[in-house]
Amino acid sequence: TVEFALTAIPFGGQTIVEWLWGGFTVNAPTLRRFYSVHFLLPFIIAGLTLVHLALLHKDGSNSPIGSDTGVDDVPFYPYYFAKDLFAFTCFVLFFGIFVFFFPNFLNHPDNCIPEGRIPQWAA
Repeated sequence: TVEFALTAIPFGGQTIVEWLWGGFTVNAPTLRRFYSVHFLLPFIIAGLTLVHLALLHKDGSNSPIGSDTGVDDVPFYPYYFAKDLFAFTCFVLFFGIFVFFFPNFLNHPDNCIPEGRIPQWAA
């Protein structure tokens, strides 16, 4: 796992792992810590994405080589906003079709034993 890979760091890898674990073994503090990170990370990423989009909207994008053409600039709103909104709407509609009309289409069956059959270990 990832935390065991950290033990390969010389002069302190084991200390980093023990700090992440909250002790010498994986225990309740470790699970709470990783659950908190697992819960908060999507919100942090979404917030940073919104900040990134706001900065792109405010300052605009620039060329990697530093040249400023300025001639063919297309404003973000309403053109790119409309394109993004259209793509998002198409995705939600496509996803909604599977969710509401074919809920088991992409699902894995929980029990593949036919009804009425009892496996030997359950008899």
